Amino acid sequence: MKLFSPRAAPALLAHSSAALLLGALAFQHWGGLAPCALCLYQRWPHVIAIAAGLVGMFLVLQGQARAGGWATLAAALALAVTAAIGAYHAGVEWQWWQGPQACSGTGPAATSASSLREQLLAAPVVRCDDIVWSFLGISMAGWNFLLSGALALIGLHGGWKLAR
Repeated sequence: MKLFSPRAAPALLAHSSAALLLGALAFQHWGGLAPCALCLYQRWPHVIAIAAGLVGMFLVLQGQARAGGWATLAAALALAVTAAIGAYHAGVEWQWWQGPQACSGTGPAATSASSLREQLLAAPVVRCDDIVWSFLGISMAGWNFLLSGALALIGLHGGWKLAR
């Protein structure tokens, strides 16, 4: 029994990536959870995955499965990138490694009152190493890693089948 058609891969990637991005935006605008810098970095590959998935879907519907497969592979690559950023961000949240100085509060120590003031004014409002929401013990960055990683694998499989 066949559970997955490679022809469905580009639509699945585009729609799933759109759902993940819309979910993040809903948490931001309706849930009041402001994104940190790493959260924002995770969003851009979703935009690319949506665009590539839609192009792949259009090409497959036009009978150009091979070209649609390449677009699907591009969407899968974008999802792999956001999954990698999500894994990095989750590691920062769990204190497994240090995050970027710009959003983890790990910058150089102030040497004077004026430099302390400058650092405080330049500090981001939202820190990358704080978990502001989690479900089943997994943060939003962790969920992005898991879901985007699974979608990337599905896209690699479907895109490869279409492009051959």
